[in-house]
Amino acid sequence: MHEHVKGTTGMKQIYLDNGATTPVRCEVLEEMTPYFAEDFGNASSVHGRGQRAHRAMEDAREKMASLLGASPNEIIFTSGGTESDNLAIKGVAAARGRAGRIITSSVEHRAVLATCAALEKQGYEVIRLPVDRFGLVAPADLHEALSAHRGETVLVTIMMANNEVGTIEPIKELAAVAAEASVPFHTDAVQAIGKVPVNVDELGVDLLSVSAHKFYGPKGVGALYVRAGTRIAPLQHGGHHENGRRAGTENVPGIVGIACAMELACAEVGEEAERLRQLRDRLQQGLLEEIEDSRVNGHPVQRLPHILNITIPNAEGEAMLLRLDAVGVAASSGSACTSGTLEPSHVLAAMGIPPETAHGSLRFSLGRMSTTDDMDYVMEKLPPIVENLRAMSPFSKELRS
Repeated sequence: MHEHVKGTTGMKQIYLDNGATTPVRCEVLEEMTPYFAEDFGNASSVHGRGQRAHRAMEDAREKMASLLGASPNEIIFTSGGTESDNLAIKGVAAARGRAGRIITSSVEHRAVLATCAALEKQGYEVIRLPVDRFGLVAPADLHEALSAHRGETVLVTIMMANNEVGTIEPIKELAAVAAEASVPFHTDAVQAIGKVPVNVDELGVDLLSVSAHKFYGPKGVGALYVRAGTRIAPLQHGGHHENGRRAGTENVPGIVGIACAMELACAEVGEEAERLRQLRDRLQQGLLEEIEDSRVNGHPVQRLPHILNITIPNAEGEAMLLRLDAVGVAASSGSACTSGTLEPSHVLAAMGIPPETAHGSLRFSLGRMSTTDDMDYVMEKLPPIVENLRAMSPFSKELRS
């Protein structure tokens, strides 16, 4: 376990934003290093350096395929989760050759929602399934949507686990509904890898997105699993890379890194998940007891072990984040891809949480560096921050009068 880094002021620095990104593990960096300088060859070159790079890439492909329960030729390396989502959705749509329907959920990552919206402008119909108050998609709703216009649905894309509240979707059941209708099923598993077991055959999915920097691998590399027989068209054109499915010189150091990071994360998934769950529950219990009217968002049980999303009424989320940062705690108000906007979380809105309440939400996402002392430190620092902000809130004063 890494020691916490001290800031320039000597103050403890606690990182609880692992849902946004994670530090690269030392073991991963060590595996990657030779492919930056020593074995730097292009994996498509026929000389020795090129072939060493090619072997490293194919070894990584075999390793990732084995970890996912797939075959090596079903793995396409990409630049990350966003590209994987785009390739899955646009690639399957393009392979069909004509517009149709795409079914997704209302709580997807922006990489999926924005991609679906882009296709909508090109004439595709997009159905966004609702979720319940815990963020769960009902298989019955998917069945109804697929039955409405049989033969017109191009793809179903529903995330495995939500990046903001941690809710784990019933992917096996949802994929079975799609399979019954002979419709390809894609899942964005970016937040799930390394936190819960992921096996493509057990889940029954046809496409699955992965991103290295969510499980202590490098940024800028990801993968897309595509089940053999699933028709998909490339988005990039150029060379013959990735069996003609994704043109561009391969990021060999990153590919070596993602495979190493995933192997380590999957090997530790059971033990580490339980450790994180205990830490998260300690933080959750402490904050709920100390902060009046606070509530947890997401499913109480069917949830990723490292994510705690908590709503604190009458305290603005950004103000809480800035004050936490001032005492050395890094957290977020939801997805890092939507931070900086004034719009409330689309995930919380879909779960029925009013905008004014959603603005007072924080996401703590724990990781390998997280300790019991960290949880106690947050429990010490956050309640007085909330008390101070509520004292300044006109709405809070109105409620007290």
